[in-house]
Amino acid sequence: MNALNNILRYMPILIMSLLSLGTYWLVKATTPQTQETRAKQHIPDYIVDGVTMTSLRADGSTKSRILSRKLVHFEDDLSSHLEYPIARQFNPGKPAVTVRSDTGILNGDMSLLDLIGNATLIRPNQPATDSMQALPRLYMASSHFTVFLNDDVVKTTRPVTLEQGLSIMTSQEGAIYDNVRQKLTMIGTVRGRLEVEKK
Repeated sequence: MNALNNILRYMPILIMSLLSLGTYWLVKATTPQTQETRAKQHIPDYIVDGVTMTSLRADGSTKSRILSRKLVHFEDDLSSHLEYPIARQFNPGKPAVTVRSDTGILNGDMSLLDLIGNATLIRPNQPATDSMQALPRLYMASSHFTVFLNDDVVKTTRPVTLEQGLSIMTSQEGAIYDNVRQKLTMIGTVRGRLEVEKK
């Protein structure tokens, strides 16, 4: 009789426990996956028209600025695809370099920008300073540039054409332009002509 009384005493708790477990299972089985629970895929999670993105230094000065007609952001790797991107790098004491192309891919932490299709780089004339001679306008064109935004370096491994002042050079293997050091390296076999502007 005592055993039966003990069973009856705990019966409501047992029934409530079974009902709770059943309800939990039913909710889990019928609830659609949310953004947090499903695996992220390479699909757009937002699209923005007419974008301007500015990166600042610690002192509040502008480090770089990227403009794009349209930005499509992807949820899995946080990359952004850009339509007709234009990027400018601002380096104290150096002329701002402008790069552009038909399309672009910006990585998730905004440190790397791939410019694809009709990629160009323009550095305006640089006047002479106490430590550096005057430099004429620089123009570089290729089908693809990789812009290292944190380092102010532009690199390509595709055929490239370079124009600086009256000089024109080409390379099938690419080039590296370092705006901080004001250094241009042509890779592989370089063809063209070097001319010095007469003063």
